[in-house]
Amino acid sequence: MDGESLDLRGVRLWPGLLDQPAQEAMVADLRAVVRAAPLIRPETRRGQKMSVRMTSAGAFGWVSDRRGYRYEPRHPSGTDWPPIPASIRAVWDRVSGSGRAPESCLVNFYDADARMGMHQDRDEADMDAPVVSISLGDEALFRIGNIERGGRTESVRLRSGDVIVMGGAARLIHHGIDRIYPGTSTLLEGPGRINVTLRVVT
Repeated sequence: MDGESLDLRGVRLWPGLLDQPAQEAMVADLRAVVRAAPLIRPETRRGQKMSVRMTSAGAFGWVSDRRGYRYEPRHPSGTDWPPIPASIRAVWDRVSGSGRAPESCLVNFYDADARMGMHQDRDEADMDAPVVSISLGDEALFRIGNIERGGRTESVRLRSGDVIVMGGAARLIHHGIDRIYPGTSTLLEGPGRINVTLRVVT
């Protein structure tokens, strides 16, 4: 891991923090996570299926269904979430600046048509701890907004191996993924992007 970070409206971006071998090792670890806790396609409160597929590792996993958005200690199948892989925890230790350990590792898989609307990460009890986000696979257009909904936004193209930290004044900033650029990476077996986010929940 190497490189200097950039400031994007308070969001810290480390371009190419993970080299190719580190990315490949992380993908192998994530495949083991998915074997233990298969990907699911969550629903919104209104019953609409999200375009991304998700799973988690750690003490808690983020879930969404008609009951709302929340963290749960078990996969919807009833099994415990697998531990957070050491390769992913190492990124948290490198960039988070937090004295707390991550309790949840959310794994989102985006296929070529998947999107993520503008939102805040606010289901956690500890807003002093940052959210750390790792990009793997195809490039994505990441949009950064404001603490309040609406207003001017800024977009940046995230590449495989990039890491983002949303903390401090930017902890509750609105953000989203507008599009995926299929075929811009050969890291995965086919088109798609994996986004890994680490959070302190309690």
